[in-house]
Order: sequence, then C-alpha cells, then structure tokens
Amino acid sequence: MNLRELGEDRLIASLVRNLGSRRDVVAGPGDDCAVVRIPGAEKLLLLKTDCVVEGVHFSPNEKPSAVGWKAMARSVSDFAAMSGLPQFALVTLVAPPERAARWVSQVYNGLRRVADRFAVAIVGGETSSTNGPVVVSVSAVGSVEKDRWVSRAGGRPNDALFVTGKLGGSIRSKHLKFVPRIEESRWLTANFQVHAMMDLSDGLGADLPRLVTASQVGFQVDEAVLPRNRGCSIEQALNDGEDYELLFAISPNDVPKLEERWRKKFPRLSLTRIGHLTRHTSSRARRSFRGYIHFS
Repeated sequence: MNLRELGEDRLIASLVRNLGSRRDVVAGPGDDCAVVRIPGAEKLLLLKTDCVVEGVHFSPNEKPSAVGWKAMARSVSDFAAMSGLPQFALVTLVAPPERAARWVSQVYNGLRRVADRFAVAIVGGETSSTNGPVVVSVSAVGSVEKDRWVSRAGGRPNDALFVTGKLGGSIRSKHLKFVPRIEESRWLTANFQVHAMMDLSDGLGADLPRLVTASQVGFQVDEAVLPRNRGCSIEQALNDGEDYELLFAISPNDVPKLEERWRKKFPRLSLTRIGHLTRHTSSRARRSFRGYIHFS
C-alpha cells in the first residue's frame, strides 16, 4: 500500500501507534500542538513544528516575503488553536544551491514580520541543500495556562459549533497573508469555557471530522449558513483548505452572551454558528466533507 492509498490520517495513526511517551506528556500526537508539563512551572509547555514546500504550499513565483510569512504564521496558528502563546522558534531552510541569496533573505524578512507581531524570538535553526523544491520548516515553543488550554477532544453532544471569519478561496492569496487568531482565541478562553477548538488548515471538510473523532461525538452542520469568501461555493468553503480560522465548540447556554460580546470586541471579524455536536454523525454529512487531502 502506498501513501496515496493509505491517506494522511491513517499514516499518522500508524506512525504514532508504537511511539513511547512519558508521564509528563499531557497531549501528544493528534492535536494542534504537543502539551507537556515542566516540573515546577506554572504553565504548560506547547511544542509545534510545521513546514511549507514549494509547489505544494506556495508556487515558485510567489513573493519570498509572503512565503516566509506563511511559514511562520502556520505554526503560530496552531498555538491559537490551543489558546497558547508562542515564544521561541527554530527555522530550517532547505534550498537548491542555485537559489538567489536575496530570495532567501526576503523569506526571512517575512518570517521576522510574523515573529515580531506575535513576540516570537527566532533563536536558531538549520540550512541544507537539495536538488528538489524549497522547504521552510518552523518549530515553535510556547506556553499556556493550565486552566486555559483547549484540545480537540473536549467536545460534548449539543455543543454549538462556531467558526471565525470566512471560508473558501484560499488560493486567491489569502493563504499567504492570513493573520493567526491568537488574540481571538485568548479572549475566548479568558471569557468562556471552550470545550474543543482547532484551526482550519485542511478545510472544514477535513478538520471538523477530526475534531469530532477526537471528541467521540458526531456533528450536524447547516451548509447553507457557512460564511463564505466572495465568489466561493459551499463546496469550496468546505474543502478548499488553508483558511486558518478557528473552529470551536461551546455550551449552547453560552451562545447568546458569546455572540453579543463578540460583536463588541471584534466588530470587523464575523463569528458564525454553523451547527452543533451530536451523539452520532450521519453518513450523508460525511460524504460532502473532504477538505484538502495530502498524498492524493
């Protein structure tokens, strides 16, 4: 069986099945960040690594500063998914010898712009040559309060499902200039009990099934109310991927207060209730939920 036949989720499950762990690991593979305890520390440590690959995550003619922005912002977005704050980052660059040094310098300009915006210190990394496409990998470390971290696994039946912003059409450069929802996620956990949360990197169609699988619940979504970017179809909103918006579950009792306070706090960013969690997921809903499929 090759990787196309196996698929990303089954591949990851097979790889992590026999990995060792430790008692101080709170959350390992399968969430947006790894969560670990540090003896004597007041907060939990968050760890994340992510990469962008030329020809997959960006085209060769994109502005190199935008490539750097995306490379750093992807990792930062995963901290937002868990209501954490990134603090330090390591950057690994793999590029062919023929690539212009100026191009690489501009990539790092983009990396630094995101790092400066979110108070992240780039503290090291690695470089290597290749005959293949450029790869920029970012590994980040940060923290979150013990009573505020959110995983994908806490969703409960009847929880209301919300998404921030609008979905679909990421290929129209949105995926190169999105702003991670750190401020929004921190506000959410400071004011409400968020049961489950993640960022939408592979599209609602792929990521919502991951959240409900982790939470061992089902879902019902009203596709007609999905917040779509201009010119996008419902299918694109479900399956284009790289939206980097927040998807979260919260008690239905908190919905009126959440919606009222959100409008006052974030008047320029929409918040849409798209459905709710259930005890079972219908097969009909799952057929239309595909998202971006790696190794396809």
